[in-house]
Amino acid sequence: MTQNNPLSSRPFRLLAHARQRVLSAEELKAHGVSPARAAARCRDGGPWQQSLPGVYVLHPGPPTGEERLRSALLYAGRRRGATEAGYGEGMVTGLAALALYGFSVAPPLGSLDRIDVLVPRSRRLRSARYAHVVRTAELPSPVQLAGLPVAPVARALADAVAGLRDVSAARRLLTEAVRGGYCEPAAVVRELSRAKLLGRLHVVHAVDSLLAEGRASAECRLYEMVRTYDLPEPLWNVDLRLPGGPHLGGVDAYWPNEAVAVELDTGAPRHSALDDDRRQAERAAEGTEGSAYAAEREHLERLGVTVVRLAPKKLREAQAQQATVVRTALMAAADRDPAAYVVILPR
Repeated sequence: MTQNNPLSSRPFRLLAHARQRVLSAEELKAHGVSPARAAARCRDGGPWQQSLPGVYVLHPGPPTGEERLRSALLYAGRRRGATEAGYGEGMVTGLAALALYGFSVAPPLGSLDRIDVLVPRSRRLRSARYAHVVRTAELPSPVQLAGLPVAPVARALADAVAGLRDVSAARRLLTEAVRGGYCEPAAVVRELSRAKLLGRLHVVHAVDSLLAEGRASAECRLYEMVRTYDLPEPLWNVDLRLPGGPHLGGVDAYWPNEAVAVELDTGAPRHSALDDDRRQAERAAEGTEGSAYAAEREHLERLGVTVVRLAPKKLREAQAQQATVVRTALMAAADRDPAAYVVILPR
């Protein structure tokens, strides 16, 4: 019978020498291999295996971590009735994505029990074996890593944290994301807020560490910028007040002779308590500031104090440009009216 005929030599040679040893049913068809023939090769003792519905690994041994990744993507990319091969709109997310980005605290790919794959919410697709389907209303633009579509770091972090119940594990991931320069805290908090995770106590604790790490890293870059580009040494981390009057706010650096202040736009409080962190994280996620905070900055400007806000991302990626911004503000002080006298206190 035809179904017992061996594979033709041409497709067998193509598949045996292919660099990619994970193929979908559609891709096998393109090589002349019917579903029946593929199924025959996956019988006990056969040379292939069906790793996921409609996806085949073309060797009998355990799939490698990368092969499991590709299998999950091919499974998520398949559509009923579709004939084209490829990953479609699916992308790797969660811990598997962080491992691809090179996070040292993410488990190795081969040790993961599941591979999270992000797909549009409209897809009618169930999780299968180690392929865990994560649906989203807004699919982000993927990053290409090793030829695979991968969710942006902030989204991958949020999906990873959503599946964790270990506070220390979540904290380690978030800390490495900021310390390693993978992304900014505000971007992560936006994703956590979008996923409605900020109400979970273990996530709030992790966010506390994230924001604190983000502020510490940004402060180090600010110190480095001032000294690398020979800016005058400022007064660091001070509170400003009117004599006998109200508190005007704290700033990260202040040049009293020029009345220029630098404020790091980290979205993180300098003195944190759990409830304060939660409110601050929500404000950072929404891209807004508290009205009291904004009023302090406006008051300083009215008193003649120039407030320069520096984003941590720009401090990391364009430090020379940010140094020029600060230097320009200092030089412009000579052309401004003298600022009101303010009291400077250590913080």
